Amino acid sequence: MMHLVRTTVTLDPDVERLVKDAVRRSGRSFKEVLNRALREGLAASSPRQKLDLYRVKARRMSLRAGIDPARLNSLADELDVENSLDKQGRAR
Repeated sequence: MMHLVRTTVTLDPDVERLVKDAVRRSGRSFKEVLNRALREGLAASSPRQKLDLYRVKARRMSLRAGIDPARLNSLADELDVENSLDKQGRAR
């Protein structure tokens, strides 16, 4: 059984504008839009059930001797340059 509660709420002008815009866009009643907005807004700020977090398990990198992990970006840049030069040489 659903209990309806009638109450008076004073909305700030910007909030009233937002609700009226949503009424126009959705074709729903003022009451429906306001209830949905309150429901979603309050649900978003309430404690949620525990979310399963995406976890990454760390593994050893097993890099070849002579490769410095702190310079991997430099290595990638060098490989890109070599690749570009190879492509230019094949295009000629």
